[in-house]
Amino acid sequence: MVIPHTIAARRSIKKFTARGVPRPAIGTLLDAAILAPNHRLTRPWHFYVLGSESRYAYGFAVGERKARKLADLEAARTLRETVAAEHRDLPCMIAIAIAQNENPEIREEDYAATMMAIENLALTAVALGLGTHIKTGGVMSDLASRAAVGVAEGERIVAIVNVGEPGELPPPRKRELATAPTTWRP
Repeated sequence: MVIPHTIAARRSIKKFTARGVPRPAIGTLLDAAILAPNHRLTRPWHFYVLGSESRYAYGFAVGERKARKLADLEAARTLRETVAAEHRDLPCMIAIAIAQNENPEIREEDYAATMMAIENLALTAVALGLGTHIKTGGVMSDLASRAAVGVAEGERIVAIVNVGEPGELPPPRKRELATAPTTWRP
């Protein structure tokens, strides 16, 4: 697949088939991820491939955050359990973390490199006929989600990447042309 076509074909997949992702395919994704450019060759990333128990625990943490917004205790319990089960049933879930460097410049470079590693992983998934859904946000620092992933002290979860065979491929979203946010300077 030509790179521009691979980039254009990438979508956030929200529904996967039940088919698991073979370990060699996960290895291929991770091998592509670590080819990302990283200043000073810090190789700042740490990948956590979550098994069904860890996925369930992570989903329970996500569900708990959502359930706190509900007044109905039974609805909150059902929501927690539903979200946990949905995460357990994902074909593959990879948490990507970085060590928090004390130097703010290196910390920023490491974050940027890790996001490029995640994009390498996502584009390689497309080339393998797989899909991804990259998740970020406040839940990454939640103590229960950190425990579910098993991140080390001093590590920060940058993203969770759900991986699997697309069960449904959403249509491409309309995007503005690159000319809009581009300024050519003399």
